[in-house]
Amino acid sequence: MTGNPYPLGLRLAGRRVVVVGGGAVATRRVPALLDAGADVLLVSPELTPALRAHVDAGRLHWEPRRFAPADLDGAWLVQVAVDDRVAAAAVGAAAAERRIFCVRADDRVAATAWTPAVTRHGPVTVAVLGGGDPRRAMTVRDAVRDLLSARPDRSAVGAEGAPGRVALVGAGPGDPELITLKGWRLLTRADVVVADRLVPGLLLDELRPDVELVDASKIPYGPSRTQEEINRILVDRALAGRAVVRLKGGDPYVFGRGGEELLACAEAGVPVTVVPGVTSAIAVPAVAGVPVTHRAVAHEFTVVSGHVAPDSPASLVRWEALAGLRGTLVILMGLKNLAAIAATLVAHGKSPETPAAVIQEGTTAGQRTLRSTLGAVAADVEAAALRPPAIVVLGDVVDALTP
Repeated sequence: MTGNPYPLGLRLAGRRVVVVGGGAVATRRVPALLDAGADVLLVSPELTPALRAHVDAGRLHWEPRRFAPADLDGAWLVQVAVDDRVAAAAVGAAAAERRIFCVRADDRVAATAWTPAVTRHGPVTVAVLGGGDPRRAMTVRDAVRDLLSARPDRSAVGAEGAPGRVALVGAGPGDPELITLKGWRLLTRADVVVADRLVPGLLLDELRPDVELVDASKIPYGPSRTQEEINRILVDRALAGRAVVRLKGGDPYVFGRGGEELLACAEAGVPVTVVPGVTSAIAVPAVAGVPVTHRAVAHEFTVVSGHVAPDSPASLVRWEALAGLRGTLVILMGLKNLAAIAATLVAHGKSPETPAAVIQEGTTAGQRTLRSTLGAVAADVEAAALRPPAIVVLGDVVDALTP
């Protein structure tokens, strides 16, 4: 008997779903079942490491053996993820006897249900069936995903991006493609965007024409909006019923004063969504060929702010303690005080021959990388005319990937 499939959205929370097979197909299918809240029983003699991680975390139950028909007792759905047609057919027969829908990775014709190609866009889930052709389904799925991304549906805004809320969004280290998908989605739906100086400009270029863009640039050692004014703007716009995105370079909570903004919103009764960002402390060294950790080289890394001089009473950094660490030291906002920082570290016992790297405007087209040593890095930076924003990395990892 043939016919067009009847589409449904299965509500599987708390309901038993049996997955037979522990290989690559099961690895792909299980996360979506867990995300749906299904009570997953996995039956397979062997598992991939990814599936084993789910078992170890207690997210599903695993029976380390071959399938038995009794495994389907109480099940609402079964997914067969094995390439053995005889074994798969046995599962299908047991499912048919119990009137349980059965998805078969090995034989879509023999299956009683198909797994669609899926794209998720916030609260919207689009599932595409390609008439039994998975490539066709994925092609259409990708076209729909692109359409949703390019033309966001304002009516589909979920609670996280609803009017009257603030989203603290990390924009990443500079490359506009390094913003998270969630951050980008909220940005496309914002009524108001309050942006820092280090936010990738191309992200702002993609905003809708009717978006209010507030320049909250905080130029180092120059004119800036006060933090109190930024807090007031966030609260006022949200209380006026607008969807507000506070767009910050890097991650909102890594020297980004995101905590102060969240507290200001909380005191005013404004709900806040926090969207972590790719921090420059890790990403910028990485793109410059410097891993912050490396086996047998560094088992730790420390990130500090260098915007306050080491001898300033306002400094909260124990530079003498950092000098004794064997791992990697990453310094943000430290270019102005680099000479004093280097001298302080050397004075407290850190070798002046410690490898050093300084990366300016990392992950962007303007990226420049300088390699030096702790004793010479301040003079080398001045000679090379490097300027902020720049990341300083100290430690043996600077040379870890050098042939």
